[in-house]
Amino acid sequence: MDFSISDEQRLILDSVDRFVAQHLPPEEVRRRDRAHEPPDFLIPLMGEQGMLGLPFEERYGGSGHDWITVALVQERLGYYAATAASLFSTTVCFGGMSLMTYGSVAQREEYMPLLIKGRLRFALALTEPGAGSDAGALTTRGSPVDGGWRVNGRKTWISAANVADFLVAACRTVPGSKGNDGVSMLMIPRGTSGIHMTQLEKVGNNCLTSWDIAFDDVFVPRSALLGEDGRGFRHLMQTLHFSRAGQAANVIGQCQAVVDMAVRHAKERVQFGQPIGRFQVIQHRLADMQTRVDLARLMLYRLAWLIATGQRCRKEAAQAKLVASETLQYVVDHGMQILASAGYSLDSDMQRIWRDSRLYTFGEGTSEIQRNLIAREIGL
Repeated sequence: MDFSISDEQRLILDSVDRFVAQHLPPEEVRRRDRAHEPPDFLIPLMGEQGMLGLPFEERYGGSGHDWITVALVQERLGYYAATAASLFSTTVCFGGMSLMTYGSVAQREEYMPLLIKGRLRFALALTEPGAGSDAGALTTRGSPVDGGWRVNGRKTWISAANVADFLVAACRTVPGSKGNDGVSMLMIPRGTSGIHMTQLEKVGNNCLTSWDIAFDDVFVPRSALLGEDGRGFRHLMQTLHFSRAGQAANVIGQCQAVVDMAVRHAKERVQFGQPIGRFQVIQHRLADMQTRVDLARLMLYRLAWLIATGQRCRKEAAQAKLVASETLQYVVDHGMQILASAGYSLDSDMQRIWRDSRLYTFGEGTSEIQRNLIAREIGL
């Protein structure tokens, strides 16, 4: 494998650096975190920049880059601001790749150009109060009626549902079905009558809102079906590696930001007459942190290469997501210890990542579920 970054990729990353510096500098990230104010304005700007079209065909307005380039961009965004990487990922890895993988030709023709321009957003409405890791236990139903379905049920912890154009809801549309069978993915316009949303309060990730959603006899036309009726979970399995790669890249960017913050502090903080970075205990701690980040990055790049070359990567996607999320837990815990009170201050970026990091070992699939999947993939 060639780990070098091409001249074109370097130019793209340079443009990401300029984009973030202009639109979401560190002081603005801090302000928005304190104000609980998502930077949704970035989506159309990402569209103008060409970021949202990176992996998609030129016929839709994309630029046809491989997934290695996508991973590099996501990692760079995560380094500066996790929320920027999340906005990119939900648009490209979930919305765009779902349309391209199992959307109809008509849906692709209508929606992909809008998505690539940053004019269309999707929110995955999968989790329910009684169906999280056990997604097959979902109870939201789409009862067949003339011309479509009537949807009743509840979804919870749905990210950015209030600004999505479509809620892509997993609904049980086949009467009498159980488990993963008989579930369909329905693209429900957010403003449809009968949808009620309540915002949920959280410990962290203040710039990514989460919502509880009730569907009360919501009519959904047949044209809203994304993929085949009753095969929704199979469709999700086809695209999970994209979203897991996206989350791993975002998290690894955050990991590197943590290490860099800790290294700067170790050089500047003087105790007992010298910078604390001169003490071997701090050096070894930082060496272990960087080594774990580099190991996680290698797993991400291999996953990106597998995606780019069209190879099966279910195990590798679970591994990358698992290792990246647990690496962030490790490095941010040690980063907080190195910065001590300086990291515990609300003025510190370290404490924000510390708060936000707890999400990633259970968001989009718990570490336990990833380990189960890996075990199955190796034949257990």
